[in-house]
Amino acid sequence: MILLLLMAIEAHTGTDHDAPVTARPVVIEVRGLDKTFRIPTHRVDSFKERATHPFRRIEYREERVLKDVSFDIHQGEFFGIVGRNGSGKSTLLKIMSSIYKADAGRIRVAGRLGPFIELGVGFNPELTSRENVVLNGVMMGLGRAEAARRLDAILDFAELREFADLKLKNYSSGMMVRLAFAVMVEADADVMLVDEVLAVGDAAFGQRCMDVFHARRRAGKTLVLVTHDMSTVEGLCDRAMLIDDGEVQYLGDPGETALRYYRVNFAGEHGARPSDASGTMDVNVRLVDAWLEGAGGERATAVEERDPIRLQIVLEARRELEAPVFAIHVFNEQGQLVFGFNRTLTLADGEADTVAEGRRVRLSGEIENRLTPGRYFVHCYAARSREQGDIALHQLRLFDFIVYGPERWKGSVRVEADVEATLEP
Repeated sequence: MILLLLMAIEAHTGTDHDAPVTARPVVIEVRGLDKTFRIPTHRVDSFKERATHPFRRIEYREERVLKDVSFDIHQGEFFGIVGRNGSGKSTLLKIMSSIYKADAGRIRVAGRLGPFIELGVGFNPELTSRENVVLNGVMMGLGRAEAARRLDAILDFAELREFADLKLKNYSSGMMVRLAFAVMVEADADVMLVDEVLAVGDAAFGQRCMDVFHARRRAGKTLVLVTHDMSTVEGLCDRAMLIDDGEVQYLGDPGETALRYYRVNFAGEHGARPSDASGTMDVNVRLVDAWLEGAGGERATAVEERDPIRLQIVLEARRELEAPVFAIHVFNEQGQLVFGFNRTLTLADGEADTVAEGRRVRLSGEIENRLTPGRYFVHCYAARSREQGDIALHQLRLFDFIVYGPERWKGSVRVEADVEATLEP
């Protein structure tokens, strides 16, 4: 049972951004939540089966997907929920959104909810996006006139203005997810519930969503995010919760939650990590801090065109790293890799090419700035050597920054070209 407590939560009042999140008022309280589904073991799907076996009883098995789940979420907190497929995290979010009813327990929510749970839920495929926007706005608590008034902003955010009169059944999945997210953003709910459907969008739309999340954080809003992307959990969430087999296994630090998530996902039969794992299965480092530095040593969010890019990155080893390699990649707003480079440890005489667990590594220095004006995103990949020459990678999203200047260039990189156009004799 969900009790919606009709409390007005102002964007900037009542939230101390410097205080620990757990010291702020509770806006979501979950206690003793249980949910069981009845799944038929044999279905009678045809008239022939019904005619030949008129008295056959349909047998069911019970699948308990949530088991005595309890936790609190505080005002202005960004809270991650992670777990393997089938662990119960999406079911939990649907109960919080009133899509499912819990068998036992209670949920108390202070404020207006903005759910973004499942692609296409609440949309009528026979209606146009213009009609669906008004319909969904009303369903999410807006008046009809208010929903219609926000139509232009929604279509602009979703970049669907030219498709406003196209029926949704003709939309691609990416167009659908952009429209649904834009409706939720314009509803301006106190608490946003977001499932992993954001993965359907392209890189540019994904970054716009992240911009919205950061703006909501500054406004003191609350976000509950279900995702499999551990870099998002570590970079965005204040706390995170791991659910496995319907039970809360851990609640606390996002980095520790990510580590436990990987252990649950990729543990062998006896809890050992598989030796043939590839790519992003391992958590090698924890991001301590990362920033862009100004000319005077201050933290900055922008750099003038042609001025050097000054990076400062501090990482902490989560396990012993043998011969680690750190790759810096810079992407543009379209998600395209603009440039990248690798760095290994700079060692003094006699130092081993190994980073002990818990020791920190700093990457710092200047990069020649050939970027054209625009927004860019910095990622770091920490790689460690493994047996038989394998490399285990761990990706971290660090920060974004702006390059500004009066000059206008084509593309993302400025190059000097010694090229002349002359007439042939």
